[in-house]
Amino acid sequence: MRKTTSTLLLLVAMALCGRASAIDPADVKPVKNLILLIPDGTSIATVSTARWYQWYKDPNRQHLAIDPYLCGTVRTFSSNAPIGDSAPTTSCYVTGHPSRTGYIATYPPADPGNDIFPVDPSRAYQPMITLLEAMRLVQNKATGLVVTCEFTHATPADCSAHSYSRKRYDWIAPQIVHNDVDVVIGGGVSLLDKEGEAYLRSRGYSVYRDDLAGMRADNNGKMWALFGKKEMDYDLDRDPAQQPALEEMTRKALEKLSKNENGFFLMVEGSKVDWAAHGNDPVGMLTEYVAFDKACAVALDFAKKDGQTLVVVVPDHGNSGFSLGRRDCKGYDKLTKDQLFSFVTGVKNTAQGFVNKLNAAPSTEVQKIFKENAGFELTDEELQALYNCKDYKNSPIPEDKRAEKESLSALYSNSLYGFVAKLLTSKTCFGFTTGGHTGEDVILAAYHPQGTLPIGVNTNIDLHRYMASAVGLLGKPDELTQEYFVPHTELLKGYKYTILPAKTEKDNPTLVVKGKKQQLTIVPFTNIIRKGKKANDEIRLSTVIVYVDKNNTFYLPRSITKYLE
Repeated sequence: MRKTTSTLLLLVAMALCGRASAIDPADVKPVKNLILLIPDGTSIATVSTARWYQWYKDPNRQHLAIDPYLCGTVRTFSSNAPIGDSAPTTSCYVTGHPSRTGYIATYPPADPGNDIFPVDPSRAYQPMITLLEAMRLVQNKATGLVVTCEFTHATPADCSAHSYSRKRYDWIAPQIVHNDVDVVIGGGVSLLDKEGEAYLRSRGYSVYRDDLAGMRADNNGKMWALFGKKEMDYDLDRDPAQQPALEEMTRKALEKLSKNENGFFLMVEGSKVDWAAHGNDPVGMLTEYVAFDKACAVALDFAKKDGQTLVVVVPDHGNSGFSLGRRDCKGYDKLTKDQLFSFVTGVKNTAQGFVNKLNAAPSTEVQKIFKENAGFELTDEELQALYNCKDYKNSPIPEDKRAEKESLSALYSNSLYGFVAKLLTSKTCFGFTTGGHTGEDVILAAYHPQGTLPIGVNTNIDLHRYMASAVGLLGKPDELTQEYFVPHTELLKGYKYTILPAKTEKDNPTLVVKGKKQQLTIVPFTNIIRKGKKANDEIRLSTVIVYVDKNNTFYLPRSITKYLE
């Protein structure tokens, strides 16, 4: 009954979606490879302003790499709200189902009266197979993730893990490791533990931690290369001798993945456009987007030469209500390009880059730092606002003596980052309405070797159907979900089983199942189960096992019962 109900609900959602889309999934020509590029939290205004930024800096670069391939917009949303965060929105791109804020490739609980499309209550919290997983399981394709945030962050996790909470890195990290993703390049040195690295090495992976030379020289088909304790540096702030650009990371991943004769799936995220937008840092937003566009150029060049690759470029949602033009900047609509862009293009660091420099130097160096890196010195009022930031390590004012917000200028912020971002913005005519996500449509660009493009206005569900159709997997993720993520209460009827509680807060419950002649011990969030009572008698599954504490349920592959006979 579960499968029938879910299928009917999916058909209803499909019927309600896609009416403005100009292409039927049945008409999409097949491709071998899929490259999905996501500039996280990028509003249309950010793309427009980044284009101006690039053109002003280099008159020979009037257009972004994606410009010839812009073909429409996408309406992104959560299952029960028009504005989504990265977790449910990217999850929809790769699973075909909207989900709730914070949910990583996990089916949402029903929210009657608020759900945008029908939701099957019986599937609440069920992990959902993603395109990355489906392409590996069904077609034996290579898979890759390239990001500048930590590898456990929402967007990469959406492709390769499952959790109702994007914050549970302790659940997400081992899943990405054990999902056998061929290439992972990004941030998060501290998040790959010894057990995870040992598993990867046992499977033939090269593993690099803050080792740029090692990554560049590596010729192995399987590789993890991580940089930074958690996230990587902003492109404008990074040391090119220590961390690669997203462009280089994308090229390296394609070099490896394209060796698989069956094809590949690659997701590339411009992760920190979103972070800068949350912080209302225009310098960070524009430079991160330009860096992302260079990665798009690499992917598009590869696809045009290869002739078998679909490239899709789409943000997961908007962010910050960014605008080129601000109400209190009088006459902004008549300013020249020099007046609008000369300052911002001359700034040498993001707000975070300034924070790092200010906290690494004595307060006597403040004016020099701003003069050398932004072309101005602080006024007395700005200097006092800086000194009163709670996290300014080198302030001459003791922390317990720093003033409250009401006594200082509008530039005051509890955080040093917030102060710098507001300060830089005040020197421009850019504006922000919020520090959070926004619900406007986002850009869509695509390259298809045979020209079957998703033009017009598409929903996030439509876009999933388009990509799934192109790689020959339309509807397949749902079928695979019912094959690989079955509730243990359904799958193990007739077997004796026990759920042993976690021994410590850091541990997870263990499922022990007894068959006629065999016993299985199942610990969640990996693809390894133990057979019998010997510690080294292990079985490696083709998917990870997920445990959900909200319903005390293990989600298992149907094939697991064969090991109990």
